Amino acid sequence: MTRIIAFANQKGGVGKTTTAINIGASLAAIKRRVLIIDLDPQGNAGTGLGFVRSAHPQSVYPVIMGQGDASANILSTAVAGMHIMPSSPQLSGAEVELLDMENREYRLRDALAPIAGHYDYILLDCPPALGFLTLNALTTADSLIVPLQCEFFALEGLQHLMGSVAEIQKKWNPNLELLGVLLTMYDRRNNLSRAIEEDVRKVYGDKVFKTYVPRNVRISEAPSHGMPALFYDFNSPGAQAYLRIASEVVDACGDNGN
Repeated sequence: MTRIIAFANQKGGVGKTTTAINIGASLAAIKRRVLIIDLDPQGNAGTGLGFVRSAHPQSVYPVIMGQGDASANILSTAVAGMHIMPSSPQLSGAEVELLDMENREYRLRDALAPIAGHYDYILLDCPPALGFLTLNALTTADSLIVPLQCEFFALEGLQHLMGSVAEIQKKWNPNLELLGVLLTMYDRRNNLSRAIEEDVRKVYGDKVFKTYVPRNVRISEAPSHGMPALFYDFNSPGAQAYLRIASEVVDACGDNGN
């Protein structure tokens, strides 16, 4: 069964793309078939995997607009078993274009239906906003991972996001569930990081991943080399954290490998 996981947070800079890339690579490393879909006009998922956007015409834009097939807009990555449907600068105008389109909330879901069964996991990297692109991701996904930076306003932003998710569950996708909140950029020497962790775990309990993503220079360096942290420096704390997180994802999804 294909699991479709959206990575969403209306705040930028919290590690959505880094998390999607590194969980994807970790899942591929344990022989799962993975597709990453980059719904952020900035296109960082493709860049982080070594793609130069101008060199590839493929993108999610024609797919969500009904101008191209999903299968024709997928690229293989250097990570065995992991593919990507890249972003496009044209996505910047997609929010406005989708306004007048029929079935605008389900464009991505319907477009992916023919190819979903080819993958074990489809990972949707959302833009840092709760617009139509993120809405399409959340109506397509069955699970949601919220990367959460350990900073002062984190919990307030998370509560706002979960309020929006509750509305989406009620109106468009009753099957959407919170797979987990993932603490990112965690500095265990910092009292604030520990305080945020305590608050988030108090509110969301076992919906918070056991593993957190530490502040780690190797995670930050890896995208500039066009590869996930796992392949840039396997033994780094960041790469090892994402391997453990991928194991938690597999367990939460009831994935026994069959």
